[in-house]
Amino acid sequence: MATLVKRLISTPRAPAALGPYSQAVLIDRTMYIAGQLGMDPCTSQLVPGGTKEETKQALKNIGEILKAAGCDYSNVVKTTVLMADMKDFNDINETYKQFFRSNFPARAAYQVAALPKDARVEIEAVAIQGPIQEASA
Repeated sequence: MATLVKRLISTPRAPAALGPYSQAVLIDRTMYIAGQLGMDPCTSQLVPGGTKEETKQALKNIGEILKAAGCDYSNVVKTTVLMADMKDFNDINETYKQFFRSNFPARAAYQVAALPKDARVEIEAVAIQGPIQEASA
């Protein structure tokens, strides 16, 4: 059986981990991006402005991690969105569509009891490194 290579992905352009985990782990060509809050990587504080702004920053943070692995949003195949209040679902979607414009990744979305730092939203992602060709229907 072939040995798979595990590589940790890290960038100062996204917030440092809040605990004993990596920003992302790359196994072969599959990258698992840890949940990202709407934190400013310079201050490690949540951005002001509520759910939309936190969602935008969380997705920017994911973008920086993707970039550190030579990827972009088109490499994302799955996301999970955790939100403090399901009433924010439409606001999150509105912001999410600014980053994922077509050929949307698969996604799950959940309301949770609480998020770190009392965040409104947390987003994790799975991406495939390298060129991806879209199949026709």
